[in-house]
Amino acid sequence: MKTYRFTAEITRDNEVKQYIGIVPGLPGAHTQAPSLDELHANLQDVIQLCIQEMTEEEINNIPDFVGFQQISVAV
Repeated sequence: MKTYRFTAEITRDNEVKQYIGIVPGLPGAHTQAPSLDELHANLQDVIQLCIQEMTEEEINNIPDFVGFQQISVAV
């Protein structure tokens, strides 16, 4: 069994009171939950499902996460 490491972008939607998790570079890897613990478990499940559906070539071509950058713009 091979272990993969991913970084998820997490935001909070205050209107629906849910945390939203998205894994950049992994198509279909997104989910939501009312707590961060549930979101973590949901993200693990969705990542596993996404990887199971991918070919070895697709897995090898998943982009490497570099980071986030804050940009300020005056308008």
